[in-house]
Amino acid sequence: MKSIYSKIIAAASMLAVCGGTMAQDLNSAYYTNDYKFRHEMNPAYDNEQNYVSIPALGNINVGLHGNFGYKDVVMHNPMFGVDGGKRMTTFMNPYISTTEALNGFNKGNNRIVGDVGVTILSAGFKAFGGYNTVTLSSKTSFGVSLPYELFEFAKNTGNRNYEIGDINVGAKSYVELGFGHSRQITEKLRVGAKLKLLFGVAAADFEFKDVHADLASNEKWLVSGAATANVSMKGFTYLTEQKEYNVPSKGKYDRVNDIDIDGAGLGGFGMSIDLGGVYKINKDWTVNASVLDLGFISWNNNMQAINRADKFEFDGFHDLSVTSDHGETIDDRIDSYGDQITDFINLKSNGDQGGRTTGIAATINAGVEYNLPVYRKITFGALSSTRINGKYSWTEGRLSANWTPLKWIDGGVSFAVNSFTTSMGWVLNIHPKGYNFFIGMDHLLGKTSKEFIPLSSNASVSLGMSVTW
Repeated sequence: MKSIYSKIIAAASMLAVCGGTMAQDLNSAYYTNDYKFRHEMNPAYDNEQNYVSIPALGNINVGLHGNFGYKDVVMHNPMFGVDGGKRMTTFMNPYISTTEALNGFNKGNNRIVGDVGVTILSAGFKAFGGYNTVTLSSKTSFGVSLPYELFEFAKNTGNRNYEIGDINVGAKSYVELGFGHSRQITEKLRVGAKLKLLFGVAAADFEFKDVHADLASNEKWLVSGAATANVSMKGFTYLTEQKEYNVPSKGKYDRVNDIDIDGAGLGGFGMSIDLGGVYKINKDWTVNASVLDLGFISWNNNMQAINRADKFEFDGFHDLSVTSDHGETIDDRIDSYGDQITDFINLKSNGDQGGRTTGIAATINAGVEYNLPVYRKITFGALSSTRINGKYSWTEGRLSANWTPLKWIDGGVSFAVNSFTTSMGWVLNIHPKGYNFFIGMDHLLGKTSKEFIPLSSNASVSLGMSVTW
């Protein structure tokens, strides 16, 4: 397996837009009355029907959020057809002007954030004076935050000095077992809570702080900054190689160039809670609020790597064609970019630093719903969502129109503005007796490359099936 930083950092800084995915709860369905998984967004919600989800197919959410994308990194090669030039290249191609190459990047931090969630098994049923849920899910989250100056440096805009700033990449994966209960407290107030047991699979965080690059010669850069990588995963170790210093009298040094994973298993354990409430002001107006994923995971180990304290020489980033005449894709080039990134971050193993504790990114939802008096089958909703996750935090405001034309079918459309973009969403929920199927998007897919990669880093799809009674 290639170095985790060859994969994570290279993919993040140059190619993450090609393989990143994001999933979140389907916010477009927040006000869809019999959407079975509303309790995932607010544990106070119940369902008209009991249900058991189809194993591994009950609730799948996949999507992506970001303020830069594939189309900003991968471009048409102006030298295509000339001297063997390939059709596609990266923004670093010297034949692409600096203005065109950097036009798509945000002047501040360029971010891609997300989660991937698959419900392995879930059930909801009425008992014990309320509505109860039991859910087993697999969840993965990731975040990338890259300063504009990193892309300037990669493009090599002609400066002799670059104040790049901070580079951050993180990922986390765990299995969640949740037990929820909601009940009516008064005629107007309903509350709910969910306790979750978290079984950690892996957590990886990379931070390169206060990065500077100074031109040392026509082909060499002096790079400085404090890089720290922390990986918590059972059986994970760094592999190193010996390299010689540029000044032979200084001898040799060890550098991380690969990883090894010996076996798999539980890497950590934690707990979290969800809390929620729904208050019906009158027959037309209802308000709601929830706080999700208040918790932590305590990891058994922390394999750490740091960069050498001295400044080090770096050859710079070099452009590679994305495709070849033989059908190679960008995936075939990741290792080549990875080698460049490995040289850039210049890590050495610091060994196991013992256990550590990480959060899991909390979410706050708050909203209001209005039932149209002249036609009770239509409601309008407003929802504010905030993900609290350090440098990868984001907020969203969403307006929705929801329709229940028949007792066994409902759905709606929505419009949202978030920290990255604006989006249109929709949901269709079919729930006749004995069966439920839903499908929806919080963000329409839009244009894709021929490999079906979204040209922007914003896309979403959610679907699932359950047995009901």
